[in-house]
Amino acid sequence: MLLLTLIRKNAEIGVFVALAIVLGTLTRFVQLPFGGSINLSLLPLIVLALRRGFQVGAISGALYGVVDFVLNPFFYHPAQVLLDYPLAFGFMGAFSGLGARYKISRHYFWVIGVAVGLGGFGRLFFHWISGVLFFASYAPSGEPVWLYSLSYNSSYVIPETVLCIVLSNIVLRYLPN
Repeated sequence: MLLLTLIRKNAEIGVFVALAIVLGTLTRFVQLPFGGSINLSLLPLIVLALRRGFQVGAISGALYGVVDFVLNPFFYHPAQVLLDYPLAFGFMGAFSGLGARYKISRHYFWVIGVAVGLGGFGRLFFHWISGVLFFASYAPSGEPVWLYSLSYNSSYVIPETVLCIVLSNIVLRYLPN
């Protein structure tokens, strides 16, 4: 029984990561010039994390980050790759999964909002650190690097997080456990 559960989790992770890649490719609403975009790629990962919890969310997010890097590489430094891909998306998935234990709450809409919002904040934090450490040369002269990195990364992480909060609430209403 334990082996069957493990196989099912791994299969779900593979299917949802593949769905995230496809959605990321098909729904690229806004593409920013120096990396980052607003799309629905994280929706399947958030739904999976909210259904299966912290650990599955972290694994699927980190795995998505690795696959996203392989398909759309933006390499500057090995630490930058770690920050921008597996850590940022792994954190997003992990903290979205914190909402899984509150499925029966009548305030589940708010639980999803807080869990996914924390995940989005963590993702923004990792992208922001990467921007400050490795992409300071992109900042306009006279503008503090930390502020430029924060505003640039916020311009796509925040709208995408809000979109995922709303859509994951809709999707989870119609999905069986």
